[in-house]
Amino acid sequence: MFRAFFLYLSGNAWVRHWLMRLSLARRAALRFVAGEEPEDAIRVIHALNARGILATLDHLGENVTSREDARRARDDYLRILDYIAESGLRSHVSLKLTQLGLDIGDDFCAENVAQILERAAGYHTFVRIDMEGSAYTQRTLDIFHRLHQHYANVGVVIQAYLYRSEADVCRLIAEGGRVRLCKGAYKEPPDIAFPKKRDVDANYIKLMHMLLSDEARRNGAHLAIATHDAKIIAEAKRYTSEHGIRPDEFEFQMLYGIRRDLQDQLAAEGYTVRIYIPYGHEWYPYFMRRLAERPANVWFLLSNIIRER
Repeated sequence: MFRAFFLYLSGNAWVRHWLMRLSLARRAALRFVAGEEPEDAIRVIHALNARGILATLDHLGENVTSREDARRARDDYLRILDYIAESGLRSHVSLKLTQLGLDIGDDFCAENVAQILERAAGYHTFVRIDMEGSAYTQRTLDIFHRLHQHYANVGVVIQAYLYRSEADVCRLIAEGGRVRLCKGAYKEPPDIAFPKKRDVDANYIKLMHMLLSDEARRNGAHLAIATHDAKIIAEAKRYTSEHGIRPDEFEFQMLYGIRRDLQDQLAAEGYTVRIYIPYGHEWYPYFMRRLAERPANVWFLLSNIIRER
């Protein structure tokens, strides 16, 4: 019920309008969002790189309804790729297809992403296509597979809570896809997604093993293990050590603002660690999904409210 409540709020236009006007909410969101301007995100990446940690940059925004807004988002990504290259930062980018026009049309969206991939390829860098709610899963994967035929520098996200993900992973392994594996952050019905955490965790580990298999690595697949779950991280370390998988053959990914201690620990142990850095004015849906994930995040917000009273 707790999780469902905050996921409902993430899509509530009235609450969004009200909360985004509060300076307190904006300050609280800065725990999970680097800031509203590109310069804010760049400062965060500099600090991460200094700690030996990589980044992936996400310009927040989703479900645009005009071609003008989609093209503006595309141009923002082109500019940030230029800046990353000019600054010598160790970062690639992540993007959502609905921000780039998926609700307008698949061909239009794919054309925008292709332009970003072209620019990124010129800089020898990488673009990750994020996964959104289940209504977009098949279309997202269709566009990924379409672009992957022409661009080696594109990857995608798989959500372990969806029943379909095992079949999707099998195809991605066959194609040598680069996959970020996460648990899933959207509200989904029980006929589409595992409703119980223990089942999601078990499926995550199963998919992780598949993506670390000899076949997957032989085909060129690369796994980003996106989790803060200590048990899953321990299993990843055990499995890779037991199967002789080098630390540079996979990576751990975590969210900005969550478990910095664990990030530094893994980096100190020689693992590749990459942090997902969101920035932008459209921080509200992302912030609500972070609150939905862990009650501790809500207590953090409430404690700040109480402190200021």
